[in-house]
Amino acid sequence: MPQIRPIKDLRNTTEISNLCHDSNEPIFITKNGYGDMVIMSIETYEKTLAQIELYSELKVAEEQVGYGENMLDAEESLKTLRKKYDRK
Repeated sequence: MPQIRPIKDLRNTTEISNLCHDSNEPIFITKNGYGDMVIMSIETYEKTLAQIELYSELKVAEEQVGYGENMLDAEESLKTLRKKYDRK
């Protein structure tokens, strides 16, 4: 469940830092009752960026499949990989 905190809670940096690391998800900060900022640990940020990059690459691959681009035969691909790595 998302954590929502008022901006005044940012005064206690240690508590907010611990909350970010313990929850492994973004913390939503409100100002005057309205959404203002989102903070998260570096680990959560990097994981989120990696997911976005993966989804972006998957979208491109799905579009290529839809257009019939870059299609390789599975058996030929496996033969090439086995030959490259000297496996039978």
